[in-house]
Amino acid sequence: MLRYLSSSLFLSIIALIGIGLVQVYSSSFIFAIESYGDGLYFFKKQLVFALVSFAVLIGTIHFPFKYIEKFGWLFWIVSGALILATFVPGIGVRVGGAARWIQLPMGLRFEPGEFLKISFSLLFASLLCRNQNFLGKLPWPSLMLLIVSPLALLLKQPDFGSFAIILMVGIGLLFSFGLRWKYIIAGFATVLPVVYFLVMTVPYRRARVMAFLDPWSDPASKGFQVIQSMLSFHSGGLMGAGIGQGQGKLFFLPEAHTDFTLAVFGEEMGFVGFLVILILYGFVVLRGVQIAVKAETAFKKAMVLGLTLSFALSVFINAGVVMGLLPTKGLTLPFLSYGGSSLVVLCFTFGLILNVENSLDTVDSSKKFGRALWDHSKARKI
Repeated sequence: MLRYLSSSLFLSIIALIGIGLVQVYSSSFIFAIESYGDGLYFFKKQLVFALVSFAVLIGTIHFPFKYIEKFGWLFWIVSGALILATFVPGIGVRVGGAARWIQLPMGLRFEPGEFLKISFSLLFASLLCRNQNFLGKLPWPSLMLLIVSPLALLLKQPDFGSFAIILMVGIGLLFSFGLRWKYIIAGFATVLPVVYFLVMTVPYRRARVMAFLDPWSDPASKGFQVIQSMLSFHSGGLMGAGIGQGQGKLFFLPEAHTDFTLAVFGEEMGFVGFLVILILYGFVVLRGVQIAVKAETAFKKAMVLGLTLSFALSVFINAGVVMGLLPTKGLTLPFLSYGGSSLVVLCFTFGLILNVENSLDTVDSSKKFGRALWDHSKARKI
């Protein structure tokens, strides 16, 4: 255990888990009293998930990586099957019009979309090295069906946020591993109209975009969340009101312990605390990129880079939403939001990254990132 203390990434993850527990306690206490008669209701559940997640983190770090390389693509299949299960009566749970959860014993729920987001990086890495695994035996039509089917189910739930993250991670990985600009431009020309159609033809998504453009046009309904979030940030000032002293979570700010927990954090910890947590997130992303650069195989590079991009995009989108810089989207903030599925998946994610880090002799500077991927792209053009 002592050797983990030399890993700055491992210590950062433990710090984020600890901060997240405090944040869940602070942001959910009043709501838990009113809803369940127990102010520690959400905190106790999150504490259990934190212990399970820590075990997942340690177990994944020590898991033989050769099996990940050989069977990593199966995570995508399993994730797709779990998403399909959300549509089965008695298994799937519909909340707020979306069928995203699977009911577990003891009142627990699991959101397979979280697992699908990280599974894509394993699938991409396996496709990159498909001549070394079962995927190399499949014809392209079968491969396309394998990729598209879970994404179609994700949109059916609907979970457009996770779909968008997977799409952006895919574009980022293709670019990093040598996709030519003409294909990137053609891809954007094809994808953007599709995304526009998916957003603007669905009433609630269109309403979110309109509220983002002018939240004050409907301050009591569509723009309510964003306005209350910005008011919470404003109330925090430079140093914040102090842990537990925020007012936005007193039923002014919806989803205070989940989607909009960063606004509560900003009010209670102020601009200084907000800046510190963003720096910590940034450091975790930087270490992920450094590990991807130093990784000795294409599979490890693709997997670590994809997982890091997925994490970075989740932080970026959630922070952008709560600050009114992006349209409202139901994505939680990694580590700080309440949610067992997210926490377990995050620890599995960083367990994989730390597993790769353990195989490295030294740590390269992030300045070598561009050079390493450029060299690889010259050797293999997609």
